[in-house]
Amino acid sequence: MNVERRGVQHHRGRLGEALREEIETLVEGELADPRIGLVRVTAVKLSEDGRSAHVLVEVDGDQREAERSLEGLLAAKEYIRHELVPRLGMRRAPDLFFRLDRSERERARVEELLARAKKRSKSIAAANRKKA
Repeated sequence: MNVERRGVQHHRGRLGEALREEIETLVEGELADPRIGLVRVTAVKLSEDGRSAHVLVEVDGDQREAERSLEGLLAAKEYIRHELVPRLGMRRAPDLFFRLDRSERERARVEELLARAKKRSKSIAAANRKKA
C-alpha cells in the first residue's frame, strides 16, 4: 500500500509540473488581457484527488500590479482549463486557484536581515576589540 501511494504522489508531481509548464506557456503567449503583466508560474500543487490545483505565480512589479495580474488570471481561468485538456490529454482539467508566490521576496528579505545582523555583529566585535 505504501509503494502504491508513492507512485500516486510521483504521478501527481509529474502532472503538476506538466500543468505548470502548459499554464506558463498559455500565460506568456496566448492571453491578451492587458491586466496580466509579467507573470511566472512557479509551481502547481494538486489536491489529493486531482480535482483542484493551486497555481503559484510571481508577478514583477508592486502589489497593485500583482492584484491586477491575478484579476486577469481569474478572468482567463476557464479558458486556461479548456486549453489544458487537449494539450495534456486529460479528461477533465482541475479547478485552478491562482495565488501569489511570495517565497522569493521573503527569501530576499531574510537574506537582507541576516546580512545586516552579520554586519552588526562584526562592528560590535570590532568595537569590543578596540576597548580591550
